[in-house]
Amino acid sequence: MSGTSDRNREIGEHHSPTDPLSVESITSFIRTVVSDSPENRLIYIDNSPIFDAPMIGIADGDDPIFEQYLHIIGPHHLTPRKALSAATGLTFEDRHIPLRVICWVLPISDATKRSNAAMTALPSQRWAHTRHYGEQFNDELRKRLEVYLQDHGVAAVAPATSSVFKTLRDAHGKPTSTWSERHALYAAGLGTFGLCDGFLTPVGKAMRCGSVVAALPLPVTPRVHELHNGACTYTSKGKCGACIARCPAHAISASGHDRNKCEQHLKMQLQQVGEPYGVSIAGCGLCQTAVPCESRLPS
Repeated sequence: MSGTSDRNREIGEHHSPTDPLSVESITSFIRTVVSDSPENRLIYIDNSPIFDAPMIGIADGDDPIFEQYLHIIGPHHLTPRKALSAATGLTFEDRHIPLRVICWVLPISDATKRSNAAMTALPSQRWAHTRHYGEQFNDELRKRLEVYLQDHGVAAVAPATSSVFKTLRDAHGKPTSTWSERHALYAAGLGTFGLCDGFLTPVGKAMRCGSVVAALPLPVTPRVHELHNGACTYTSKGKCGACIARCPAHAISASGHDRNKCEQHLKMQLQQVGEPYGVSIAGCGLCQTAVPCESRLPS
């Protein structure tokens, strides 16, 4: 037992920051990458930004909610400690080594939201390029933040782009994965889920998101909503339901979101727009646009 404690102490000492890192310095780094990176541009359309300025939230890596996710999502889902340990090959069992999950929201540009709001069956080209090239940029942001933290002596991993990330099917045949960015965002106080499974944030649900797990003590962002769907006016008050009418696949109903129907529709959409738009993944996003929670939390 003492050997494990000594090893954990060595890990904590080795990965303590060599330079002061704060929420402010990390936020500044993320914002600079978003504003300055040429990857955050619709280069095949008008070279305008794909995403606007990000929102940042911090979750405690030992928040009990990550253990709850093993029951909500499945036992395959990783806790932050398991994700960091598996990705680095080191052991982060000692809770004296603080872990944080740094999360961000990348709001989709207004021009792209307007273009998709006008669609009724297929995504707009701007939206499809945002899903395709925007997620490539999001991956770049994940890796750059990971390296930035490591360069400051901090053990860090972006689970969604690491070897620990896997997609699979649950017992009901629904798609799932070993790390959920949206669930990390909920733990970090950045919003709640909606009826369509989209994630509602203060800047709306028309967004992409990401996270990095880091062995670093940072102030934690409090969760405003106790319920996982507390910001959705339909699930909390029985009002709205605009996303139901917006879904061309009829995959959203009063009982929630049918992932299998949604997945089949996405495949059909890609067959129609993939080649004309020049993308290998098109997304859809109709339920994220032309709805009250497109760019804000619903009132």
